[in-house]
Amino acid sequence: MPQLSLYIDQETLKKIELAAKKEKISISQWVKGKLQSSFEKKWPDNYFQLYGSIDDKSYKKPDSLSFKDESKREAF
Repeated sequence: MPQLSLYIDQETLKKIELAAKKEKISISQWVKGKLQSSFEKKWPDNYFQLYGSIDDKSYKKPDSLSFKDESKREAF
């Protein structure tokens, strides 16, 4: 299996060691799990069913904003 070397500060290492110890796994397993989960796109259950689910008559589209009072921007 390939290996990876990381340079981290002592405080971060202590946190990783403690987290791995709490989960009763090795540091390598803990870091591997965190890296793998960071690549997964996770959405809460039923997230996409929320679209269009507001059924409230008081909800209305806000008026368009006027930008007449906005400050001029400098050109770069």
